[in-house]
Amino acid sequence: MAIASPYDDETFATVPSCTEEDVGEAFRVARQAQPAWAARSFGQRAQVLRRLANLVLDRQNEILDIMQIETAKARATAFEEVADTAIVANYYARRAHHHLAPKRREGAIPGFTRTREFRVPKGVVGFVAPWNYPLSMGITDAIPALMAGNAAVIKPASLTPFTALWAAEMFSEAGLPAGLLHIVTGSGSVVGSAVIDRADFITFTGSTDTGRTVARQCADRLIGCALELGGKNALLILDDAEVEEAVEIAMRGSFANSGQLCISFERIFVPEKLRSEFSAKMAKAADSLSMSTAVGWDGDMGSLISADQLATVTEQVYDAVSKGATVLAGGTPLPDAGPFFFAPTVLTDVTDNMTLYSEETFGPVVSIYSYTDENEAVERINASRYGLNAAVVSGSSSRGAEVAERLDAGTINVNEAYAAAWGSVDAPMGGVKDSGLGRRHGADGIHKYTEPKNIAVQHLLPVSGIPFLSDEQSAKALTLGVKLMSRLPRLGR
Repeated sequence: MAIASPYDDETFATVPSCTEEDVGEAFRVARQAQPAWAARSFGQRAQVLRRLANLVLDRQNEILDIMQIETAKARATAFEEVADTAIVANYYARRAHHHLAPKRREGAIPGFTRTREFRVPKGVVGFVAPWNYPLSMGITDAIPALMAGNAAVIKPASLTPFTALWAAEMFSEAGLPAGLLHIVTGSGSVVGSAVIDRADFITFTGSTDTGRTVARQCADRLIGCALELGGKNALLILDDAEVEEAVEIAMRGSFANSGQLCISFERIFVPEKLRSEFSAKMAKAADSLSMSTAVGWDGDMGSLISADQLATVTEQVYDAVSKGATVLAGGTPLPDAGPFFFAPTVLTDVTDNMTLYSEETFGPVVSIYSYTDENEAVERINASRYGLNAAVVSGSSSRGAEVAERLDAGTINVNEAYAAAWGSVDAPMGGVKDSGLGRRHGADGIHKYTEPKNIAVQHLLPVSGIPFLSDEQSAKALTLGVKLMSRLPRLGR
């Protein structure tokens, strides 16, 4: 399978097109290796993750080069993935034992029932990863799965396999035992489907339409899945916001990774009294962005990933303009920069008869909407079928936080675009509504890769059928016991 760089659309390398038999062999080997890994202590597994974090940081130039060649993203955006991988690896090395250690639970009869909750690994977890963040979405999601004692089989995006292959090499150098982590390259229809057919749990990141297909396939097998899907994320600027700060946040949130970020902004809601000033400064800032056209730190924004992605962005923008949208900045492809570059674009006068009004664009395009009533703005933001990320900008952080609580999204940032919520890896991150189900990060991000096991040990007095009492007497005794239990303080954990 030929792999081309978006910089010039020229093939730079090839990888195998795996078959269903190859995927089956990967799962066979993974299942053999997994029990011994699960038997290791948390401390032994954590050592691997700590070494991995250091390797990724120490050898970051290697993976930054690879990611830029595969995706043509700006190097600063690629570095976010390096930092994210190290942060997540160190977090689960430190906190996995806390999240997964056996925990005391209230027993059926206090004093007579000793109940503990255990967390056991699922087995072999399958990952179907996207191309836009090939390290964060491909490898970082596997970190908690491995730390929980699972093996992993990863199907990277067809456009970006080398990032995953490099990361697998880093895992090996960090001391991950052979057979636990497999990378299977090839088409999604063959390899991705085969992974879902064999895994004990699936993590998928991609479009909502494909996510529904994945969910149905998982449902047929009665296995769980975590799906991070599309977004039409909104930035809400309140009337007490400082315009310069709002523009800076809007720029970060709209054009990071050329807008090919599931949590990037595609809608900006600004008070009518700030609309003119904000729009002018936003357009000027967008026009000033430089293009990153080669490997290295130069340039603010990179290319789109492919001809298909360029076509989608171009069609949505042209559709909007043909129906009355006003272009404040950009609005066209940049063929002189490279085959798939598109200018950072700011639109206004966008209406609900335009495709990009409600559908995800996934490119460097953002629309500005004005409002006069804050409640109306919140209602318009929440009217979207998506609910992945949102942000609020306010001169008062407390006011911003209060408004944030009213927005329907899985993560909401106040006075930041996305990094605050994303980087708070002790808290869960994910979407609501058509933006998916399940969470990464925090306790949820590792619990999903385990099965809870309840072991209850009964002492002296049975739960039902008290010795030497008739059924009627036992029922009366149990009735009294339940009433007394309702008055007891909650047991500690």
